Amino acid sequence: MSTIKPADLVIILITGPENPKRLPSAFFLAATAAASEQDVIMYFTGPATELLAKGKAEAIFPMPGGKSIADFMKLAEDNGVRIIGCLQSLDLNGMTAKDLARDLPLLTPSAALPALGAAGRIFTW
Repeated sequence: MSTIKPADLVIILITGPENPKRLPSAFFLAATAAASEQDVIMYFTGPATELLAKGKAEAIFPMPGGKSIADFMKLAEDNGVRIIGCLQSLDLNGMTAKDLARDLPLLTPSAALPALGAAGRIFTW
């Protein structure tokens, strides 16, 4: 996939496993916007790319005994949020597409930028 359709809202997710308490808010915001019929993209880059690895999001719990980051990601996707990974960040994190929990669009920043920049609103989280 070399191009993506522009969205109403883009959340560029930079926060990764290093700050689990910060992550749920990004997914709540994305899910809420998508549930209100906005087209939403979450672009995982930098440390956030690690969340896409097999078993990683399932193993991160912002609160003991609470939901996992995988649960928050599922909530967003169930409401229509499109998740895209940064291909360049995979390399930076020592990962390949085979390390991902599932198949999803992977774009370099230069390939993603035209659609991300055309969004009505862009948040960096």
